[in-house]
Formats: sequence, C-alpha cells, structure tokens
Amino acid sequence: MKRPVVLGLTLGDPAGIGPEIAVKAALGRRWPGSLRLVLIGSAALIRAECRRQRLPFPPIRGDGIELPPVSLWDPTPGPAAAVPPGRCSARGARQAVAWIEAAVRACQSGELDGLVTGPVNKEGLKRAGVPFPGHTEMLAALTGTRRFAMLLVGGPLRVVLATRHIPLAEVAARLDAPAIIEAATLMAQALPWLGAPKGTIGVCALNPHGGDGGALGDEERRVITPALRALRRRGIPVEGPVPADVIFHQAMRGRYAAVLALYHDQGLGPLKMLAFESGVNVTLGLPIVRTSPDHGTAYDIAGRGTASPASLVEAIRLAADLAARPNPWRRAAAGSRA
Repeated sequence: MKRPVVLGLTLGDPAGIGPEIAVKAALGRRWPGSLRLVLIGSAALIRAECRRQRLPFPPIRGDGIELPPVSLWDPTPGPAAAVPPGRCSARGARQAVAWIEAAVRACQSGELDGLVTGPVNKEGLKRAGVPFPGHTEMLAALTGTRRFAMLLVGGPLRVVLATRHIPLAEVAARLDAPAIIEAATLMAQALPWLGAPKGTIGVCALNPHGGDGGALGDEERRVITPALRALRRRGIPVEGPVPADVIFHQAMRGRYAAVLALYHDQGLGPLKMLAFESGVNVTLGLPIVRTSPDHGTAYDIAGRGTASPASLVEAIRLAADLAARPNPWRRAAAGSRA
C-alpha cells in the first residue's frame, strides 16, 4: 500500500489572511485519504483561528506515530509575541521566515513531500532585514538552487516570468537573453511534471505592437529574438516575440502550452482576470515541491473571517499531484551535492 503524500502548509505572515485560509483549507473540507496535511506555525495562532471558525484543533505532530489527516507542527515553540492582524511588521515577517526555513529542512530530510506556503509581505521582509524580495528567491537560497523561475497556473493558462519582483522602470535594463533562456528552459522541463502536453512556449514582446520594427523600442530585435534563436537551437519550441495584447488570447485557444511573460504584471494581469481565486504559484527549478496561492497577505481583510481559501485549496491539490510525480530537478540537485 502506497504511503500518503505529506504536505506542509506554512501560515505565512501571521498578520495576514494566511492563518485563516490555512485552517479553512485544511480543516474545513475533506481531503483524500492518500493525503496528509501538516500546518506549520504558531500553535497559539492556530488554536485561536480554530476557535473563531469553530473547527477542531488539530493534533500536534509527533514522532513515531501515524500522521492524522491534519496535524500541527510548531517549529518555534514557546510564547510568541502577538502580532495584530492587518499590520505589516518585522516581527511578523521574522515568524513567517522561521516557519519557512523549518519547512524547507523537513522537505530536504524527506519528512515532507512538498510545501505549500502562505502569503508573506515584501515590505515586512524588508523591515526584518531579510535579503530576499519574496518566497521564490528565499527558497532558491535555502535549497542551493541557482536556476529557478516563477510559474503561475490558473484556468487554461500557464505563465512563467523572465523577471519577477523588480520595479517596472528597471525591467528593460535588466531583461537579457539569459533570463529569457533560463525561464523558457525551466518551463519546457516542467510541462511533463505538470501533467501538461508538450508544446510551444509563446514569448511576449516587451513593447506595444512588438516594437513596430524598432519605432517603439528595440528590445525585441536586440534581446528577445536572439534568445529565441538560442532556444530553438537547443530543441525548445518557442514562438515570438508576440505582442502581449494578443498572446494570452491565443494561449487560451490552445496555441501555446505556456506563455513566457517578461515582467510581473504582464503575466499576472491576464491570469488573475481569469483565475483570481484559483491561481497557483509554482517555483520551478527547486529540488522540492513548492506551491502557493496566487495572492498576498490581504491585510485589509485580515482577522475578519471573510477570506476565501480557494486559491490555497488549488495550491494544495497541485502540490499533491507534483509530489506524486518525478521532480525534474531533484536528481540534478542531488548530483550537485555529491
């Protein structure tokens, strides 16, 4: 009999909606018997959330016993400083980071088969002196991963980003052929892992109308087209640069297996319009499974009990599927440590 898939769910920023949606997603529905969920975070915080939602407090994870369907692991036991809901703080960010670090170690040791992360706040991370703009870069550093990418999945779309959390004013200067090649290569490797058919990756243009032959910018000719030639030489099917006001319509009609967007909002705007409450973030390139809901901490509704767990539920489902399939980067990571 196959053993269950065990996923860790970090609570994210304790001042955001992460604790609320984690409890709702884990305890507010029935999951398959082949899945075990471990809530990772403050026991006191989870207890208070369970009381608010009138849901049973999960048992504490213990060594040497069979895991129940849902359990709790507090990797930083002891009294935690209270963090008011809805307020960004360094204290809350530090708690979130401690839970992430513990969860990654558990994935690396084999205690967890995958990780689903609750939302963190980038301003809070900065206040806490964390040298990463978000989960993606933090997880890459914790796992020693050099090549990684941020993928968003929602509805019929799969969107991988060439650049992530940088100011829009810096995108053109920081976009280069290696970034495009890396994102497309990881996306091509990920398609079988995602259970998706192999196909062409459509690559967005940066400028309106694809630059109009240089009249509206030359990045298409100078940066993007050479990157696409290099990808084709490697046997990776790509098409572009395609104007961004066209490519997502074409992807929805099945022309592309995935879309490579050049900056954050170019890719996430269309995806969230289609799958605002069901989008999932996947980190490509890691030797562990990591997904997350495609939304932030939502401080404006934290503590009100109105947050939807729909995106987190989809993130759990996808993580369970990925954990049951061969990770294309696990072997490479093991070889690099040998």
